[in-house]
Amino acid sequence: MPGWWTGYWRKIRLRARRQYFLGRAIRRRRALSPVANRTRAIGSGAILCFVTLRNEAVRLPYFLDYYRALGVDHFLVVDNDSDDGSRALLEAQPDVSLWTTKASYKGSRYGLDWVNWLLFRHGTGHWCLTVDPDEFLVYPHCDVRPLRALTDWLDSSAYRAFPAMMLDMYPRGSVTERIYAAGENPLDIAAWFDPANYMIRKNREYGNLWIQGGPRARAFFADDPQNAPALNKIPLVRWARHYAYVSSTHMLLPRSLNLVYDENGGERASGILLHTKFLSTFVGKSDEEMTRGQHYAGSREYKAYHSALQNQPQLWCPESIEYEGWRQLEHLGLISRGNWP
Repeated sequence: MPGWWTGYWRKIRLRARRQYFLGRAIRRRRALSPVANRTRAIGSGAILCFVTLRNEAVRLPYFLDYYRALGVDHFLVVDNDSDDGSRALLEAQPDVSLWTTKASYKGSRYGLDWVNWLLFRHGTGHWCLTVDPDEFLVYPHCDVRPLRALTDWLDSSAYRAFPAMMLDMYPRGSVTERIYAAGENPLDIAAWFDPANYMIRKNREYGNLWIQGGPRARAFFADDPQNAPALNKIPLVRWARHYAYVSSTHMLLPRSLNLVYDENGGERASGILLHTKFLSTFVGKSDEEMTRGQHYAGSREYKAYHSALQNQPQLWCPESIEYEGWRQLEHLGLISRGNWP
């Protein structure tokens, strides 16, 4: 089949898929009950943060403070039936709009239907950051330049999306060795990462890069690396009404939003999501998610975690490096300034 014909039918197929995902999101908005809808306070140039969570009360204080300091103006949060105080904590925050639902996380495409609806309804025209409570965005110059400096530069460069590889952080000892306390910087405990050991390929259907590896691949999926969790994400997007996330924040539609890299040998600016899953809270979380069975592929990832955790694994290895900041990540080739001065 000629290349142009293949490309034409892929365009038609992906357009239909995008419309299907948007239709799902609009239908499933009925599952969301507003607890504190403060979206009328959102200004025209506000930077928004979208989150879906369950039982994250211990993580939320530092998470909110981190992104406020970075430059997020308003948080839009879906609470999936938490019973640990997360709802009350979020409801009390003046810059948080909160919805709650008892509906199935799995049945909502792992929360994507809910997030896509909120992005559709409230994100249009805004730079929107979609992250989990254990993910912390780092980008070039983030120590001296707020998030708005980055989004202003992206606007001036006609970029609609900004990629960030997920970098798994872990402690030097066992994940249960030190108890994590609310408000504490997770990096004070989980300060180490793998500087290499990453595999990358291109997804032909969606055009995005697919990255795997790191400590989860070597510790939990050593016998099945092809099924290790994906590390590629596109968390920051100048949202438009016809956009939709397809699989977590790994890829979007329209397809052009996934082309956040230079195919001609150059570099585009990119960041990192410091992923702080591996704290003392991880053991209880993995047990809960195993019981609920609400995650992708029959909770295969959490089954791998649960099995390995029985032996109190240490993710640290002699090749591990302690985190020092964005310049260190740039030196290692994990993020890039591209042409951002």
